[in-house]
Amino acid sequence: MTLEDIRQLIAADLAALDEEIRRELASDVALINQLGHYIINAGGKRLRPMLLLLAARAMGYEGPHHISQAAVIEFIHTATLLHDDVVDESDMRRGRDSANAVWGNAASVLVGDFLYTRAFQLMVRADDMHIQRVFAAATNRIAEGEVLQLLNVHDPDTDEARYFDVIDRKTAKLFEAASEIGGLLGKGSEEQVSALREYGRQLGVAFQLIDDVLDYDADEAELGKHVGDDLAEGKPTLPLIYVMREGTETQRELVRTAIENGGLEHLDAVLEAVRSTGALDYTREKAVNAIRIAREQIAKLPVNEFSRSLDVIAELTIHRRN
Repeated sequence: MTLEDIRQLIAADLAALDEEIRRELASDVALINQLGHYIINAGGKRLRPMLLLLAARAMGYEGPHHISQAAVIEFIHTATLLHDDVVDESDMRRGRDSANAVWGNAASVLVGDFLYTRAFQLMVRADDMHIQRVFAAATNRIAEGEVLQLLNVHDPDTDEARYFDVIDRKTAKLFEAASEIGGLLGKGSEEQVSALREYGRQLGVAFQLIDDVLDYDADEAELGKHVGDDLAEGKPTLPLIYVMREGTETQRELVRTAIENGGLEHLDAVLEAVRSTGALDYTREKAVNAIRIAREQIAKLPVNEFSRSLDVIAELTIHRRN
């Protein structure tokens, strides 16, 4: 089973989701329409809302609310991308100019705010306080993760524990919320909802770990952004943290300088350091362990093509190239 096979399995739901997104992006403010559609239609995988749709279907859900709640997930994710690109001063997103490069930082931040508030309007449609609490907690944790990451930028003393705290909040939390809300919609048992929550969390951790590997080991055309972007921004991701812990004195000093100063002046030397120390293999192994835990949760769910799809998505995450 491939990702395209999974898309075909839930093709009707994905089509309904796209229609919901287009409808809810509508505004009488022209710039919101232009910028919102630009980023939403930029070729994203819709992975996070897919998790909600698959989790709901795996639990036998047949109602209408999985579409609106999947749109909430996509709007929250897109808002974070808009804000991230402003904070990181990025000029490329998914292989083309980022929204802030086209319209400027102010417009990107404000349209990101619009997407957040539209998400709030959508999340109440399920009329389920439990679901609303999950969304509320998730958006707050994501914001905390963004701030924690900002505090770590240009700090070469960031350790592995601080790194994982950031990705648990900033990336994994939305994966976790998507999977959990699918289970809540499907009226899963406490054990099943807990399993879906942990599945999403571990999948999100692995997704970010592979993302951090690809920043030093990918083709730019495949990746859709510049190789070395994290280094240029002074972000101490796990490959660099590993070099700081396990590398030679020369390698540690090189990475320390690169993190403190940012930029790509020492990119080639840093690439050699992360490869020669085994930092990329170490980071991949952490991702493999997270995926193993995620896949263990699938055994607690009903056996059907939708739960099987969740298992396949976990497996594919390790091998992704963008």
